Amino acid sequence: MHTRLLPLLIVLMAGVLLALGVPLGVITAGVEQQKVVVDRIDDAARFASLAQFVTARPSAAADSKTPEEDERLATLRAELLRYQELYGIRAGVFYRDRTPMAAAPRGLTVPADGEGAQAFSEALAGRRSHDPHQVWPWDDTGRIAVASPVVRDGDVVAVVVTDSPTDRMRTRILHGWLLIAAGECAAMLVAVAAAFRLTGWVLRPVRVLDAASHDIATGLMKARVAATAGPPELRRLARSFNEMADHVEDVLEQQRAFVADASHQLRNPLSALLLRIELLALELPEGNEEIASVRTEGKRLARVLDDLLDLALAEHTAADLHLTDVAALTVERVDAWRPLAEDRGVRLTYQGHPAVTGWADPVALSSALDAVVDNALKFTPAGEPVTVAVVPDGERVTVTVADRGPGLTADELARIGDRFWRSSRHQNVSGSGLGLSITRALLAAGGATIAYAPHPPHGLEVTVSVPRDAP
Repeated sequence: MHTRLLPLLIVLMAGVLLALGVPLGVITAGVEQQKVVVDRIDDAARFASLAQFVTARPSAAADSKTPEEDERLATLRAELLRYQELYGIRAGVFYRDRTPMAAAPRGLTVPADGEGAQAFSEALAGRRSHDPHQVWPWDDTGRIAVASPVVRDGDVVAVVVTDSPTDRMRTRILHGWLLIAAGECAAMLVAVAAAFRLTGWVLRPVRVLDAASHDIATGLMKARVAATAGPPELRRLARSFNEMADHVEDVLEQQRAFVADASHQLRNPLSALLLRIELLALELPEGNEEIASVRTEGKRLARVLDDLLDLALAEHTAADLHLTDVAALTVERVDAWRPLAEDRGVRLTYQGHPAVTGWADPVALSSALDAVVDNALKFTPAGEPVTVAVVPDGERVTVTVADRGPGLTADELARIGDRFWRSSRHQNVSGSGLGLSITRALLAAGGATIAYAPHPPHGLEVTVSVPRDAP
């Protein structure tokens, strides 16, 4: 969920930042160009004030000009030339018929079309030229034309036209955009960090619920979650989960109590029944098949009741964990089972380290190893080996019991350990089908696990894993 929620938040935040950054970039470009336009308007107005009283045309007779007009025209031309040299901006004053009064550089003319021609026409009408189109950083051929009328006695007698390059303006716009991009990147980093915190805050109760669910699934029925963190919906879910866990624990406790009580209550009548069967057998001829069959079924029922009681106690009793020498305990159980193995013609051997410690309940681990070794000896034919090995594996200690019996199919491996389940191929072997269920319950109480796998070319491999560190 974290990998799905986090990209969604990042995409949404990136969309918001783009929605803010793009208009801001456009506004920045407009502001920079507006500054240039305002400067050109001020410059054009200054030149218009100089040209206001220079009205003589170059074609007029020389004696029609006054010395004052000649001085003003020379001043205007000098100002335009200096302006062009300092700023690289072309500027000129043109009469209504587009002939130049003064221009820098010489030979500058009014454009025949485009924004320059439109600005000239608007100035002739007595209006300031309209704002030019926006020039972008990639528009290296763009220029800005601004025109201002020269008014004398209420009439437009000439027009000042400026034609500005845009290199510096485009550079400033690009710098502004880079600053905006840097700000967007910084905001995106902050947004990503906030998204991590937000998703962590939202999903923390989910992770706690997942861990608690896993604990309950593995038998730790006391696992609960604190309904104090996260959004209100998840807090309600946590409370509901705790209520469900309480209910499940109560139901399981009732089930265990019922199984334990029923097993205990049935043992006395069954013992009395078996005693009566034995007394009845004394009255019948020796070797009576019916009596033998009844006696066998009665003993099988007694084993089932004992196993049910053991299973109920294993699921109910808390583990008493100690730092245990798993290797020494395993060697002890192998030695205890070796006489039975020799009696059946099975070679029971131990392999592995002489001393490996782990945290386990010694009694529960001994019972589990007894059940696994007993199961291996049952199904291993005479002359075949059963190998028990203890190996440290990182943070775990593994005890592996491998036999050379008929083994199990993939479907059977998926069901092994289920209560009362036995393979249809092994129904003639004595047992209740509860031994491995009891083993799993005993191990789970102490944080240990049991797993089953094929042992090529045939046989079963059972692995008991015990933690090396204290829980």
